[in-house]
Amino acid sequence: MSQPFSSEQLPLTENFATRIVDWYHEFGRKTLPWQIDKTPYRVWVSEVMLQQTQVATVIPYYQRFMESYPTVIDLANAPIDEVLHHWTGLGYYARARNLHKTAQIVRDDYHGEFPITLEEVNALPGIGRSTAGAVLSLALGQPHSILDGNVKRVLTRHFAIEGWYGVSKVEKYLWQVTDFLTPQQDATFYNQAMMDLGASHCSRSKPQCSQCPVSTTCIAHNSNRVKEFPHSKPKKTTPVKTTIMLLLELDGEVYLAKRPSSGIWGGLYCFPEFKDKDAMNIWLDNQGLAGVLKKLPELRHTFSHYHLDITPYHLSLPNNALSQVSEAEQSIWYNLSVPQQVGLAAVTKSLLTQIQ
Repeated sequence: MSQPFSSEQLPLTENFATRIVDWYHEFGRKTLPWQIDKTPYRVWVSEVMLQQTQVATVIPYYQRFMESYPTVIDLANAPIDEVLHHWTGLGYYARARNLHKTAQIVRDDYHGEFPITLEEVNALPGIGRSTAGAVLSLALGQPHSILDGNVKRVLTRHFAIEGWYGVSKVEKYLWQVTDFLTPQQDATFYNQAMMDLGASHCSRSKPQCSQCPVSTTCIAHNSNRVKEFPHSKPKKTTPVKTTIMLLLELDGEVYLAKRPSSGIWGGLYCFPEFKDKDAMNIWLDNQGLAGVLKKLPELRHTFSHYHLDITPYHLSLPNNALSQVSEAEQSIWYNLSVPQQVGLAAVTKSLLTQIQ
């Protein structure tokens, strides 16, 4: 895979970009919120939100986010807890933390003006080569190629590229392909069309090849192998971890602790966590807390690389309970009736519903 194409593949690229762009003008999406009044900032936020998240899910989050942070300066000046609160439910919270970091860099190092070179944008936190290319091509019309999951699927099928695209050599080859195909003119339309095509007609489970503008030269389609591509990630046994979470309730409020900024649920507020029930009981004794522990239904939360089985316990404290737990740093008593605007992990939100 050292060369972009073999001599046999070159004919497959003839008028490829033209067909894609023509299809976009007739069928592509043109009224998404981030396609209106386009700026690098607005497109950047949308591209980050769309990473591993579907358009229909992103739209209401994006609209609320833009109402609160219409400019990169507004985002940079916002408290991180508030930003994470706006992100609650979207998952992959490192994206929100990196958005905030990048906004502060743009504010401090670029005088509030989003950078406009590929090298500068690519160097910002949480922005890779594909996202940088998407921001600059979609917002400013610069002729940069992209390679998100939708584009990978279209190219992998069209050229019947073997191997899982998460492997370095396959991804490197795909970059050569997309660089070769991306036109110097109309890169905005071409890139948007490739993403639209991958999300619609060339979807993973229900491809609609009869409506695809490049199906006549698609190797997978013409050899009846569409569902073989792209190749799946080699399966591994997903490990399972266990934990205990303690739901302390006092007079209509529950105790939440803020997690470290890095790692799982970084910067979000969660219930205290323990490796086992003995560790939880020791902590309760040290806090001078007593009462009847009620075991709630167990739940499983799945991360990208492991399952987490959670056993929650609920302890309702008497109204006159005194505890130093409320004095711990980076913790709050979360009001169930008038909730504070802080970032909550999905598991935290799920458990809150069990006690409300």
